[in-house]
Amino acid sequence: MNFTLEPDYRHLPELQGWVAKLRAYLDEELIPFEHERGITAETRIDRATLRQVWRRSRELGFYGINLPPELGGHGLSNHDLCVLKEEAAARGSSLFPNVLGDMGGPLRVGVALNVATQEQLERYFLPVVRGERACCFSLTEPQAGSDIRRMTTTARRDEEGYRLTGRKVFSSAAPFADFAIVVARHHDEGETYSAFIVDFDAAGCTVLDGDTPMSGQHIEGDILLEDCFVPAANVLGPLGKGLQVGVGRINMNRLLHCPTMIGLARRALQLSLDYARNRTVFGGPMVELQAIQHHLAQMSTDLHAARAMVLATAAQADRGEPIVVEANMCKLFTAEAAFRVADLAVQIHGKTGVTQGHEVEQIFRTLRMFRIVTGTTEIHKNAIAKGLAGRAATTAGASR
Repeated sequence: MNFTLEPDYRHLPELQGWVAKLRAYLDEELIPFEHERGITAETRIDRATLRQVWRRSRELGFYGINLPPELGGHGLSNHDLCVLKEEAAARGSSLFPNVLGDMGGPLRVGVALNVATQEQLERYFLPVVRGERACCFSLTEPQAGSDIRRMTTTARRDEEGYRLTGRKVFSSAAPFADFAIVVARHHDEGETYSAFIVDFDAAGCTVLDGDTPMSGQHIEGDILLEDCFVPAANVLGPLGKGLQVGVGRINMNRLLHCPTMIGLARRALQLSLDYARNRTVFGGPMVELQAIQHHLAQMSTDLHAARAMVLATAAQADRGEPIVVEANMCKLFTAEAAFRVADLAVQIHGKTGVTQGHEVEQIFRTLRMFRIVTGTTEIHKNAIAKGLAGRAATTAGASR
C-alpha cells in the first residue's frame, strides 16, 4: 500500500466503511462536542460526560468493535483494530481513547474476557462492554514497575475469600472506574501471584488521585488496599496464575499502543505540513525550504515504517502466530519513531511548537511518555534479545 497520511483502504471494502464512519463521527460529532464544552486533553473529565461518549460510541458500533458478536462486538481482526486505533488518534480529538474502549472500556479488559467465569462476565465485564461500567488494570507499584516480581501487595486467605493489602500506582482509568483487576502476591507463598477483581466500593479499598503524567491528562489513579476483602468468586483466571494473566495482557497491549502513537505522530505531521505551507519566511512558503522538506521526509519515512511494521505484526497475531518478540519490536521502534516525528514537528513550528497549550506541544509530551509506559525502551530490548535467544535455542534443538 502506498504511503499517504490518510490511507483509503479501498482494497478492504468493509474496513474502508468503518474508517469512513469513524472519521465522520470524530469530525462531525465528537470534536464539536469537545469544543462546545471546552474539553482538551488536559481537562479533568467527569464520569457523566465520559458515559455519553461510551454510549454513543457503542450505538455506532465502535465501542468494543473487536469483540466477538456474542460479546457485543463485530469481531474485527487485530489488523483492522490497529487501523481504527490510528484513525481515532489522528483526528485531533481529546476524547478519542474512549471511542473504541481504550480508557476503562472493552480494550482495557483485554485478555480477562478469555479467563473470566460466567458470573464475572455477567456482573463485571459485559456491563463494561455495554458502556455501563468502567474498569482498570493494576499491576504497577511504587517499587515494582518493570521488575514486577518486587511487588509487595499481598493476598492473605480469609475463609470465603482473600484480604488484600498494598498500594498500586499508575492505574489508567482508575479515577472513573468501578473496579480494578489487581495482581497480588500470595502471603507466605513465595513467588505465587493471583489476579483479583476488586470493587472500588469495597471496605478497605480507596482510590486516590495519582501523579499527573507529563501528558497532563487526568487519567491515572492510585489504589490503596487496607485489609480489603475480596470474595473467592472474584479470583480472575486460575489461582496462582496472576502473572500469566498480567503479562499475557501486556504483550498484546504493547502492540495495541502502537497505532495510537502512530495516529498522534500522523496528527503532528499533518499539523506540520499545514503550518509549513501557510507560514511565509524569507519571501516564500516555509515548505519550500530544503531543511523543512528534509524534516517532513524523515517524519513521513518514520511513520510509514512504523505503520507497516505494526500492521504486519497484527496480521501475524490474527494468524495465531506468536508475537512476543515482534510486539516488543513494534513498541520499541514505534515509540522512538513517533517521538522523533513529534520532536521535528516542534522544530518546524518554532516558538509556536514550544508554547503550552498548542496541540503539537501536547502531542510531543504525550509521545515522550510512551517511551516509558507499558515498558521502557530498555525493557523492550531485553525482551527482544531474550526472545531471539529462545527461538535460536528451539531451532537448534529441532535440528539435532
